Amino acid sequence: MIGKHPSVAEVEETDADLSTVVIPLLKGVIYQDENPVLWNGLLNLQTRVRDYVAVLGLELMLDEAEGYAFLRSRPAEDEEQAGRLPRLVARRRLSFPVSLLLALLRKKLAESDAGGGDTRLILSRDEVVELIRVFLPAGSNETRLIDQVDTHLNKVAEMGFVRRLRGQEKMFEVRRIIKAFIDAQWLAEFDQRLEEYRRQLMTGDLSGDE
Repeated sequence: MIGKHPSVAEVEETDADLSTVVIPLLKGVIYQDENPVLWNGLLNLQTRVRDYVAVLGLELMLDEAEGYAFLRSRPAEDEEQAGRLPRLVARRRLSFPVSLLLALLRKKLAESDAGGGDTRLILSRDEVVELIRVFLPAGSNETRLIDQVDTHLNKVAEMGFVRRLRGQEKMFEVRRIIKAFIDAQWLAEFDQRLEEYRRQLMTGDLSGDE
């Protein structure tokens, strides 16, 4: 028996559905809790999405358990290919204080998960200040510290790793997507990295260019 071929209308409809998923992915992260309809569409079309973005040199990173998905550049097979293909997803060079803040937030999330509490990690700005304070030399300027933490929190929020709670500007939720960028192996080396951070902070401050 010869199978029925999809009609032109059905093909166009499927392509339209694919576009409604791929375009938001090209713009940023898709979260299940923020857009469940789009999320379900992505789950239904994920095989086609993977095939489509692969042509663009990208790969779909999807975590159903945590409820997020994003695109990242596929690793080049060799140096020649790496130099030949343009990058659609640009790499971000992070300043030292933003890297430190991300590391501390990732560790805090791991501790929260280990404690078996709420899956959401909510921190106040004051709590974030306390996370960083222990790495600063004695006599650091308190006002300047808070101003700098606000600046770096804004940067981390722009990157999508934290979000402000609605109506509570000084309260932040740590997004679980941070786990995809700071993995378990990196976290296992965290103590060594913190010693490096302490040495740098003893010779500088919490400023730095992005």
